[in-house]
Amino acid sequence: MIPRVAFFTDSFHEVNGVALTSRSLHEFARRRAYPFLSVHFAPSASFTRDGEFWTAEFARSAWRLGLERDLSFDLLCPRHKQRMAELLREFEPDVIHATGPGDAGMLAAWLAYDLKVPLVLSWHTNVHEYAGRRLRRMLRGVPAGLVNHADVWGERAALSLSCRFYQLARVLLAPTPELCTLLHQRTGRPVRLMTRGSDTVGFGPSFRVRRDDDGQVVLGFVGRLSPEKNVRLLARVEDALERVMPGRYSFLIVGDGSERAWLEARLRRATFTGILRGQALAQAYADMDVFVFPSETDTYGNVVVEAMASGVPAVVTGRGGPKFLVRPGETGLIGHGAEEFIEQVMRLAGEDALRRTMRSAARSFAESQSWDRVFEGVYAAYGEALQGATVEERSVRGPGPAAVFDEI
Repeated sequence: MIPRVAFFTDSFHEVNGVALTSRSLHEFARRRAYPFLSVHFAPSASFTRDGEFWTAEFARSAWRLGLERDLSFDLLCPRHKQRMAELLREFEPDVIHATGPGDAGMLAAWLAYDLKVPLVLSWHTNVHEYAGRRLRRMLRGVPAGLVNHADVWGERAALSLSCRFYQLARVLLAPTPELCTLLHQRTGRPVRLMTRGSDTVGFGPSFRVRRDDDGQVVLGFVGRLSPEKNVRLLARVEDALERVMPGRYSFLIVGDGSERAWLEARLRRATFTGILRGQALAQAYADMDVFVFPSETDTYGNVVVEAMASGVPAVVTGRGGPKFLVRPGETGLIGHGAEEFIEQVMRLAGEDALRRTMRSAARSFAESQSWDRVFEGVYAAYGEALQGATVEERSVRGPGPAAVFDEI
């Protein structure tokens, strides 16, 4: 029997990996005609019902904590609790699934506890690493020793609070083996792998409009221009390129965020497009020669797979989820540390033959990734949550949501 799922996500209409994954699960359930209640925030409230597929959208209040230009936490989110409880009682979910400790996720955990519905939580964002990055930026000008202590303390505190929240679930989902191990060790809960799929129809080499013989190597970045993406490293990459191949490279930067002004002031050969969608985004990817992704905090790296689907090899760092996506020397390169990252970008930018070989391999890798396969695994995790507590789970007694929310 297919379980009735109520899915709460903190990000749906935005442009980020959580929103992409949420929309993809939404469409997977709709396409297969599964009983599904999709709950998320939108500019205005609405409710639609198409047979057993329900969508409830809520508007965030003006009392919100801004996290980025397109991300916020509604401080008055609990006002939706009674209405959502009524909707859930009508829908009668077997499982509640939430995407993390944001406003919608906390509401979902609260409701799951009250209504005694099994809770599944998926890990999408390394919040603890984001906290460390933000603290480091806020403390610029403070002695380095104090900054390092604050960075470590902030990261540990954020990880501890996040894991307290994830203990509320019966089953957890995480995008990499590394995170599966971490979450199991910190929560005692069973953790199942939930990778990401690839859209090989919406992205592909056929969208390229640039000529291959224009004498330029285009290095691209797609994503939020924010401190946790480590985008300031792109300025050091450009300095190295300017010394070795002046005039023969350029950057194509797709996205927006708090670091955009800093980058615009320092990158000499860069085009900033802002946020792109649809065919414009597909063309931007396909017109790149090297995808440069300096983030050290991404849990997975959807944009890396989208670049590969476009036939673009990637250079990523040795930290975070993207390193699991790149096959070194075949679909891209991995740089462990800033200096090696810059060296790997230089290598790929300077070797035309290597890039050509990697283009087809990158596309082949993306074609092997399927959203349907990913979500079939998610539904298997729902079934596991419905089977009741395992021996592993019974050995760990998790806190109720009130205790967790008091800490957070």
